[in-house]
Amino acid sequence: MRQKTTWILLFVFASFNAQQIKTIQLRPLRENNFTAIVPLGTVLKLSFDDLDADSKQYKYKIEHKTHDWKPSRLFASQFVNGFDQNTIIDVTNSFNTLQSYSHYELKIPNINTVITKSGNYLLSVLDRYDAIVFTRKFILYENATTVPVSVIRSRNIKTVDTQQTIQFSVNHPGVRINNPKQEIHVTILKNNNWNEVISDLQPTFFKQNQLLYTYTNKTNFWGGNEYLNFDSKILRNKSINIIKITKEEVYNHYIYPFTFNAFKPYTYNPDINGQFAVRTLEGRDNNTEADYALMHFSIAVDSAFSEKEVFVYGAFNAFSVGRENQMYYDSKNQKYTASLLLKQGFYNYTFATLGADNVVNTNEINGSFFETENEYTVIVYFKPSGSLYDQVIGVGLGYFNQNR
Repeated sequence: MRQKTTWILLFVFASFNAQQIKTIQLRPLRENNFTAIVPLGTVLKLSFDDLDADSKQYKYKIEHKTHDWKPSRLFASQFVNGFDQNTIIDVTNSFNTLQSYSHYELKIPNINTVITKSGNYLLSVLDRYDAIVFTRKFILYENATTVPVSVIRSRNIKTVDTQQTIQFSVNHPGVRINNPKQEIHVTILKNNNWNEVISDLQPTFFKQNQLLYTYTNKTNFWGGNEYLNFDSKILRNKSINIIKITKEEVYNHYIYPFTFNAFKPYTYNPDINGQFAVRTLEGRDNNTEADYALMHFSIAVDSAFSEKEVFVYGAFNAFSVGRENQMYYDSKNQKYTASLLLKQGFYNYTFATLGADNVVNTNEINGSFFETENEYTVIVYFKPSGSLYDQVIGVGLGYFNQNR
């Protein structure tokens, strides 16, 4: 009984600790590059903040995965030179901020960890009890193939105004593929959001040194809408889409209200596909001098959505839904509201609903249009007969072009 109680307390502690972790980013060093799908050997930087600001000891762990994110057959020594698990030692404290925090950074590869094989990887951050605080996916690939990608308007008359179709080919003159149906797997990823993927696709046509994937319905994605945005790079003065600022324990920024309209037309608005960039104009170091502000979101709507929960949704919380980003309906003022503590910067976001079917719907509130500018990533996995793991032999990018 005592052992069971101990594990329950550790679980509660880990859950609380996870809520204090903010602004998780796993990206290449190049500025304004938001993807964790990079060539093998590229340096990725993981960073995050702990609002407890007490310089805890965190560890990282790297695991190799199959094409469908199941445990790989490889031992750690077969995909890492060095250690697959080690302590994160780069820790700095915030400076001159109302919200104190400790900022953690980790670069991979580093002197202790060098990954030697392409494939899917899961990066876990562990606390001192070895409980998982959070995880992030990343992919390392080899440029062994070329993958041209085309994004076109749906050809299905029922979804011609709301969906986009992805077609692509895998050109492999330097890779011998004996049985494509068994050796090749592909995944299509929308806007670097692992909740929006299509996989388990077989080639529609075979040519010499080329596989064609020219589906008309099976590779359809909802177009969605352009993301909404705000900019909190200045705490004391209004910036993009900030209509009101107050100061309490931290600064409170009130974002321009969104008005729900089930029949609104598509309007072009350039975005960064749900991502965010930390920045401040009130300090020199974005990592430790950018402060946190309580961001207030609202949706004006006559009545609550029936049997639906509503969430603020974006890369700032890994495109997930939970209590922290849930919105609640105020019947007196006829609006949904939510308040999220976010680090200064430029943010994309949208609104998602969750119904009894447990499906997250990002189109119900903001609409879905074929014109929306989305980024699609095609990932090609290769596991020849007798191999122990799925290599990633090519990655292709495609963007919707309204002139097609």
